[in-house]
Amino acid sequence: MRAPQSRTYSPPSITAELGRGDAALARNHQNRNVPFCDQIDGVSIDDLVEQFGSPLFVFSERTVIETARRAKKAFSKVYPNTTFGWSYKTNYLKAICNIFHKEGWIAEVVSEFEYQKAEQAGIPGKDIIYNGPCKSRESLEHALRQGSLVQIDNWDELRVIEEIVPTLRRPVDVGIRIWMDTGLTPAWSKFGVSLASGEAARAVLRVIANPHLKLHTLHSHIGTYVLEPKAYAVAAERLVILRELISRKTGHLVPCINLGGGFPSGSLLHEMPEKTKVPPIEEYAEAIAGVLNQLPRAQRPQLRLETGRHLIDDAGYLIASVVAVKGAERDKAQPNSGKRSRGGYVVDAGVNLLYTSTWFRVNVLPTKPSDPLHNSASKLYGCLCMNIDIIRQAVELPPLEVDDKLVLHPVGAYNLTQSMQFIGLRPAVVLIGVDGSVNVIRRREKLADVENGEQVPERLQLAAI
Repeated sequence: MRAPQSRTYSPPSITAELGRGDAALARNHQNRNVPFCDQIDGVSIDDLVEQFGSPLFVFSERTVIETARRAKKAFSKVYPNTTFGWSYKTNYLKAICNIFHKEGWIAEVVSEFEYQKAEQAGIPGKDIIYNGPCKSRESLEHALRQGSLVQIDNWDELRVIEEIVPTLRRPVDVGIRIWMDTGLTPAWSKFGVSLASGEAARAVLRVIANPHLKLHTLHSHIGTYVLEPKAYAVAAERLVILRELISRKTGHLVPCINLGGGFPSGSLLHEMPEKTKVPPIEEYAEAIAGVLNQLPRAQRPQLRLETGRHLIDDAGYLIASVVAVKGAERDKAQPNSGKRSRGGYVVDAGVNLLYTSTWFRVNVLPTKPSDPLHNSASKLYGCLCMNIDIIRQAVELPPLEVDDKLVLHPVGAYNLTQSMQFIGLRPAVVLIGVDGSVNVIRRREKLADVENGEQVPERLQLAAI
């Protein structure tokens, strides 16, 4: 006999690490000044839409460079022996990656696909760090032959590498990814081997015992959007302790410690107070260097970082247009005035382009100044035929009409790499150069781009009509 179904519905929850909802704004609504954005780096929003259409992704080359240089300066000032890697998964458009490579950043990739992109960009194998929990045997063999540093994620991957390396002409450098609970951030136990259980130490000793391998790096990426710099100090200290234990036991002093990324951008998670302080990158640099600089100078390791969100998020914008006013009614007191009350707006972009809006409170900026007395908390819907396609549950906006433009920011991290062709084609992406030029760095998609890989069996071919 089938058990009766419960009538109580429990909605899916999102962890405290990622936040949820905008309900507080609707509850505590009060008419406030709404900042507006009518240009990006001196180029008007109207001109951009007129030339390239809506929706439209826009990146500021100036912001990318300034953010990258500030991060490099922050770490190099307190710990000069630091190497900086650009995390391809965050945004792997060629033009974006090339900005970082021109600034001296190496490549960090997490798949065979990303490895190929780095190679096609001209990055030599020695300047590619190969991460990730799912590496094919073929890609591992290729990366090792090219001199890339493979950071071993699990025992099965280690066994494959052990089978490959005897066929190579020389011993190869590898790293071990280690997960730990810092007590300050949620532990990422999916990636790497456990420090607390002793698993990491066993993996390290196994690598060192293999004459075909050289242990180059102890690696830990403790999380994403980490707002507590002390968490990195904890991670650094634990890797230093492990490194010293290994040295005493084997005589091998691991030359490099890699603390990954996870540094936040200027975005806030849903339900975070608007006055939440995002620590500057300098605080993270000081926390890590404070641990490493305690070592005798001759024993200090190379520090490697694999940064993504912090570097690119604030440089990215999405321009969207209002296509419908929802919950609109004519003003009953002035039925001929044309004025309407507004419950929300549908725009021509949705979660297909703004994956991160599920967790991050994307700023929504009108393109014109407004009167605070007329602003209201409105819901911003995306364009998809999905009830969950809501960009903001409540956001302070002035009265808007169809074809009005909105600027969504920051959206530079992960939204492009995780965007999808659901219902609509993906928009163009443009880069505003430091010289004020506007260049298309990915053209608007066409139907052929989506159908290019499709094949139709002969029996399903339609006769010409």
